[in-house]
Amino acid sequence: MSDPFFKVDKLKTAFSTDKGEVVSVEEVSFELEKGETLGIVGESGCGKSVTSLSIMRLLGKHGYLKEGSIMLNKTDLSKLSEAEMRKYRGNEISMIFQEPMSSLNPVFTIGNQLVESIRLHTNMNAKAAKKYGVQMLEKVKIPRAEEIMDQYPHALSGGMRQRVMIAMALSCNPSLLIADEPTTALDVTIQAQILQLMKDLREEFKTAIILITHDLGVIAEMADKVLVMYAGQVVEEADVFTLFDDPKHPYTKGLMQSIPHLESDKHERLNSIPGAVPTLQNMPKGCRYYARCPYARDKCLSENPALDSLDENNPHKVRCWLYEGQRSSEAASDMEVQV
Repeated sequence: MSDPFFKVDKLKTAFSTDKGEVVSVEEVSFELEKGETLGIVGESGCGKSVTSLSIMRLLGKHGYLKEGSIMLNKTDLSKLSEAEMRKYRGNEISMIFQEPMSSLNPVFTIGNQLVESIRLHTNMNAKAAKKYGVQMLEKVKIPRAEEIMDQYPHALSGGMRQRVMIAMALSCNPSLLIADEPTTALDVTIQAQILQLMKDLREEFKTAIILITHDLGVIAEMADKVLVMYAGQVVEEADVFTLFDDPKHPYTKGLMQSIPHLESDKHERLNSIPGAVPTLQNMPKGCRYYARCPYARDKCLSENPALDSLDENNPHKVRCWLYEGQRSSEAASDMEVQV
């Protein structure tokens, strides 16, 4: 069996603080093939964005990769020097950040920034890069592309700025695109257009996509497989159909139950998960979801479960003591009945 195109194995990311080392992401593993989309979902503070920044090696001066590997076409990105990593950013891996207004420089025109990005990663001269930049803006469905090249970011709408960021990210035809909340703060019409654009580009370029979001609707529409993260760890992993048809982890079930439905009574209150994600400085010893879980038992308080497959022939993985051993215990059955 050939190696996957992209593989993250037991990634562990930490930050140095005045109070010592703080681990933000722990034991994150997944594989991705070309043209495939992986969705990473969870509440704010669960480690989704740190995972993406770890892959890009953009953790700042206080962050560092503590353990694990990041294999892209048999090259371990975690072992590269900063100079070597720069050759991969933009060329092989690109990222669309959450807020395009903070990612685009307000004092330079769209054209200046797009041309600079293209010339940085190609051998094009300024004239050729500008022509190619216009073509990329047209490819992401921006009207009047030549005029937009002379505009400043503040003159564009949020949706237009996001399209510029996508054009910039795809200008060097990367094999992996990381999109961190690409539709946040956009209205639903623009959100649908951005998602359709990403689908079209995935089909055309066979680009693999890591899509980070808290929106399960976006996950259902875009992803082939899903990681559910909680407190820096993956708590469930499955293909998108299995996850929505048969969620296993109590946290995943809580997220599913909090989704509003059209057929719901207008006076019916939405379900919510009580409590909050534990802080990095005060991570519990056992299961990190213990304090919020309605099925918690004594073992959950003292021991953190591993992320295991439900059985040998099932790629569906869950981090929960309810599925210990044969993964079909009475506790698991009781949980299915209650839910």
